[in-house]
Amino acid sequence: MTERVKVVTLGCEKNLVDSEIMSGLIDARGYHLVDQADDATVIIVNTCGFIDAAKEESVNTILDMAEFKQTGRLKALIVSGCLTQRYKKQLMEEMPEIDGIVGTGDFHHITDIVDEALRGKRPVKVGNPAFDYDQKLPRLVTTPRYTAFVKIAEGCDNACTFCSIPIMRGKFRSRSMESIVAEVQQLADQGVREVSLIAQDSTNYGTDLYDKFMLPELLNRVSEVEGISWVRLHYAYPGFFTDELIETIATNSKVCNYIDMPLQHSEDSILKRMRRPGRQRDTRELVSRIRASIPDVALRTSIIVGFPGETDEDFNRLCDFVREMKFDRLGVFTYSPEEDTPAVRLPDAVPDEVKEWRSNTLMEIQREVSKELSGKHIGKEIDVLVERYDGRSDVYVGRSPYDAPEIDGEVFISNCKAAIGEIQRVRITHAYEFDMSGEGL
Repeated sequence: MTERVKVVTLGCEKNLVDSEIMSGLIDARGYHLVDQADDATVIIVNTCGFIDAAKEESVNTILDMAEFKQTGRLKALIVSGCLTQRYKKQLMEEMPEIDGIVGTGDFHHITDIVDEALRGKRPVKVGNPAFDYDQKLPRLVTTPRYTAFVKIAEGCDNACTFCSIPIMRGKFRSRSMESIVAEVQQLADQGVREVSLIAQDSTNYGTDLYDKFMLPELLNRVSEVEGISWVRLHYAYPGFFTDELIETIATNSKVCNYIDMPLQHSEDSILKRMRRPGRQRDTRELVSRIRASIPDVALRTSIIVGFPGETDEDFNRLCDFVREMKFDRLGVFTYSPEEDTPAVRLPDAVPDEVKEWRSNTLMEIQREVSKELSGKHIGKEIDVLVERYDGRSDVYVGRSPYDAPEIDGEVFISNCKAAIGEIQRVRITHAYEFDMSGEGL
């Protein structure tokens, strides 16, 4: 009987790409991929180990999947991803439910791991995380057919004191421009219209391969691929955000006026403890330059509250900063102490209940900012990528260039003439806190 394999993905979009490659390899081996875990004879859980909440979700998911050995058809439970890269010994010793593990630098060996596990062994393949994939590896895209994520680099060299990514993903490694463009061409040939470029540090792209910042050229090269309409940039490290990059986003019509740039904090003392680039003055100057060159840009950022040493005064100034900067999108994370990172040794830890209160307070401030900004597109004509039809309301639903897949707002369209996966010109008539509605043109 052909084995039936279910891949369960946790964590970020970079993990999703790894899962899609594993799915491609499994399919090429002749195994049958299934959608339902209770129908699978093999389950692969691709884990996240970034913060405590992600680790807990990963462990709970592993245990949930293991139950299908009693209630379903499951023969082998394989665990991959960041959690295995950090905790391979603990996982194999403390979770007998696991039949094999594979690390972040070895997932291209997934079919060998599956084969060995099905033969009754408990294979462990966790080595150096420095593997880099290219477009030659098979990949089964699991996002809607018109959009896909493209990993342009792996790992990180920035050594932020709170971050465990270098431990799990290794040093920063750019993919070659030729490999990225070739993959985008393959995706376009399959009907993809929107590509989101992802990396732990996208603005540093090219410095290791070409000895200079090459993200502007990469954006231009990707946008030249026939069939691609939108190119979206994620995880732009602020320390490497050059004027050339700003100009490229401003002048290239296919590059979305959307910048995902995690800042993590506003206060100089906290940024220094975090080992983040520059200081608040640099952030303000950068944001001013971006907005001056790209007036309709949508800026997304993320903030960490409760970092060791963050005082009430620091937090109050952070709140003032968020009110003043008026980011279009903002996510808030409570600091999670990660073993083997420098931040765990810092004094003046913030109590958990204070972290939670600060997180909720900052999100309430951002909600007020979002309400204030919600009407800025009313009366304008914008392009919308149509994603689905809502039969109950008799409207089509899509996303604007200012909204990334899964995490941002939607646009509800009446009188829509485009099909799913196509781009419709829309006049915005109403705006809500996160969503908009309009009429197709």
